[in-house]
Amino acid sequence: MDWIRGHTIGHGSSAAVWAAKSRFSGEVFAVKSVELSKSQLLQKEQKILSELSSPYIVSYKGYDVTKEKEKLMFNLMMEYMPDGTLSDEIRKQDGWVNEPLIGYYTKQIVQGLEYLHSRGIAHCDIKGQNILLSKTGAKITDFGCSRWVDPANMDGGANPIGGTPMFMAPEVARGEEQGCPADIWGLGCTIIEMATGGSPWTNVTNSASLLYKIAFSGQSPEIPKILSLQARDFLNKCLIRDPRERWTAKELLKHPFLEESNLNSTSTNQNFVTRSPTSILDQDIWNSVEESETTILQTVSSPLRRLRDLSSNSGELNWRWNDDQMWITVRSSNNE
Repeated sequence: MDWIRGHTIGHGSSAAVWAAKSRFSGEVFAVKSVELSKSQLLQKEQKILSELSSPYIVSYKGYDVTKEKEKLMFNLMMEYMPDGTLSDEIRKQDGWVNEPLIGYYTKQIVQGLEYLHSRGIAHCDIKGQNILLSKTGAKITDFGCSRWVDPANMDGGANPIGGTPMFMAPEVARGEEQGCPADIWGLGCTIIEMATGGSPWTNVTNSASLLYKIAFSGQSPEIPKILSLQARDFLNKCLIRDPRERWTAKELLKHPFLEESNLNSTSTNQNFVTRSPTSILDQDIWNSVEESETTILQTVSSPLRRLRDLSSNSGELNWRWNDDQMWITVRSSNNE
């Protein structure tokens, strides 16, 4: 199709993201683009996303290759979610989400994870920044770090470990394994993000000490006391350090905390409660570590080397755009 590229709305784990619309139908969508010569990760994401169909996963709309400014670009087209990310919404209110709404969003995220895991796919980077919102609720996005947990689908060779340090499970921080249980740990950290508006890990001065703490301290993030007993029990099931004991998405869907989550979808963006900002220390580690662009690293022999490699920074997604932004026409070749 011929389509029009708008302004950049953010950066995913493997490429930049733009707003876009069809020249003929006027349909608005998001397009994730990178130079064709550097598109190996984005092509892997396209392959995974093209095989998914769930109301809890951002929809796949196709891909193409275009020539822009004398460069060939690989473009992955996806559903546009007008209300931004879960993290954006929390920070816009400078506060936390009330518990009924936490339950509502959490149930949709778990339903998305149960679908992915049933198809043998681990997302590997669950966090508020990778949950998109619209009037229908929450959907999981950004499959740049995702992997098939079935070795038969790995396309040869081991997948590098990747993810966002602040949301990383202990077994991942140690470089041992990254599978479906790691998504459940990331879910637990995301619930803490919703409940507190702050980091799941506090009193950490730098990224290396953070990763070392996650990997080797034997501790789990502190459960917010403002949550109900049911919500805290649910979080405890997500944040079990042993991945073999951590509850699965299928088991979590039967937990009373989610079974009693009956909010109507029209209320999804109505119930944020403001709060005071986090401490200077919390804000520094929040900005420098878990908002960092998802890091993909090769397994290395030294745990401390691995911790240093995980500490790179990046930008964040902002899934919003204005009608008066400059558009450019893109004519594709090799459409799908």
